[in-house]
Amino acid sequence: MSSTLTPAQAWRALRDGNERFLHGAMEHPSQGLDRRSAVSSLQEPFAVVFGCSDSRVAAELVFDQGLGDLFVVRTAGHVVDTTVLGSIEYGVQVLGAPLVVVLGHDSCGAVGAAVEALRTGVMPTGFVRAVVDRVIPSVVSLTRPPAEGWAGGGSLTPTAAELGQEHVGVTVRMLQSYSAYLREGVEAGRVAVVGAEYALAEGRVRVVEVAGSVED
Repeated sequence: MSSTLTPAQAWRALRDGNERFLHGAMEHPSQGLDRRSAVSSLQEPFAVVFGCSDSRVAAELVFDQGLGDLFVVRTAGHVVDTTVLGSIEYGVQVLGAPLVVVLGHDSCGAVGAAVEALRTGVMPTGFVRAVVDRVIPSVVSLTRPPAEGWAGGGSLTPTAAELGQEHVGVTVRMLQSYSAYLREGVEAGRVAVVGAEYALAEGRVRVVEVAGSVED
């Protein structure tokens, strides 16, 4: 793979890799001795994947990629801070990756903890609270008529799936809001940002939101 790919070509490579993973037909590319030697002095990842730290959502496995293919940034609940932004910009600006993927997943513990904090008013202790604090704005952005027991509002409590997907979408928009480089890259067509959700049991990655073009 090469960072000279277009955003659409990069996304197609990831989509095809996920299809192989889904059906148990992985090729395990870019993992041999020759590849290890080739990337020892230079990396040209074709995509940045910003995902959750969940041990069940390893980007190289989910997308059937190998050494030097992906520049991966992970935090619990794929929460954003300045170090994350700097890492993503490094992958795009310095390494030349044309695609950023925000990879969430179903049954996310960080999203669940944020919902619980809103319902009960009880926040986690220690630095885990910093993660939940950054997820809560995504959760409360789902506007509903007021309802008892839902501090964020809602006659019908949003489903876990709705909340997780909304958090992915908010993260996609947040990256562009905070990073002028990403926003300008998307506007110029050099970069695309794809928000996606991984289904833990099924293994499929589904698109939630797209900024830019990933159409062939």
